[in-house]
Amino acid sequence: MRRNWAARLRSVILDGLRAVVLENERLRVTVVPGKGGDVVEFLHKPTDTDFVWLSPQGLRDPAHHLQGAADDVAQFVDHYEGGWQEVFPNGGAPCEYRGARLAQHGEVAGLPWDCEITADSEEEVAVRLSVRTRRLPYLVEKTFRLRAGTAALETEGRVTNESDVELHAMWGQHIVYGRPFLRPGARIRLPDGVTVIPHDTAINPLGRRVKAGGPWTWPVVPADGGGETDLSVVPERGAPSDIVYLTGFAEGWYEIAGEVGLRVEWDAEVLPYLWMWQEVGASAGYPWWGRAYTVGLEPFAGMPTDGLERAVANGTALTLGPRETRTLTMRVEVLA
Repeated sequence: MRRNWAARLRSVILDGLRAVVLENERLRVTVVPGKGGDVVEFLHKPTDTDFVWLSPQGLRDPAHHLQGAADDVAQFVDHYEGGWQEVFPNGGAPCEYRGARLAQHGEVAGLPWDCEITADSEEEVAVRLSVRTRRLPYLVEKTFRLRAGTAALETEGRVTNESDVELHAMWGQHIVYGRPFLRPGARIRLPDGVTVIPHDTAINPLGRRVKAGGPWTWPVVPADGGGETDLSVVPERGAPSDIVYLTGFAEGWYEIAGEVGLRVEWDAEVLPYLWMWQEVGASAGYPWWGRAYTVGLEPFAGMPTDGLERAVANGTALTLGPRETRTLTMRVEVLA
């Protein structure tokens, strides 16, 4: 029987794509198996706060995009609706790995996933998503679980090397925040002892927030052009775009809060880096056109955002032996 109380599930069509809604008394979470298993809604019902950033272009079905010049960046960016993506086995820029050409954040974020219900009771609901990559021999699985009465979403991820050879991968949780939740002055809190590694070069020709070099100590770091910048404070609209990599997590967690907050916990032994991406209106060209105000706080295995080939070369990529499975647990909880 379809419930409208306690923990419950709904199947919906969202902008032409199949989606599933996990809901209880406090949260509503919408997942799109038809496009990468993306989380496109993380709504705290008591305060009517949706934490995810929704891009101006909205949700688009990649299968319907037939026009425009083909390139390995547009495959992800032209269909990027914001929210939360699973990134595997390539993080960041297109690259080539052992003869396989991998697109921006490829492969699983652009593929349709299978979906099955694994729990459906008043006490808890859960769905399991799964997909096989096309160019590398991986099976990727992810279970979303919501228990009655809580303001926390739990996930359990698994990646399996289905070949008889050792392989590498970058594995990331591309979680981005936006308005109305994200506002100038919102605070980001991390464990003690975290260090900041700036990206090699500026991602925007207008400059960057953090001075190149480092590593620096979180949160107050040297600013590009002199002085200091406090990375724990979300900047005003128009501040320079930037990306840095945070590491040294004894425990994997962060909190981001304004009037209401969110705590994200993950296994830092599996994903030892946190990518911090800031696009707050400074980029006037493709693909943002000055319309983006978002901060991404993205747990990752591998860095920088130059693709798997670079992560293998610098020793930060995830290694999976023949037939090996790696698992990842996460918990995302509203602080209100």
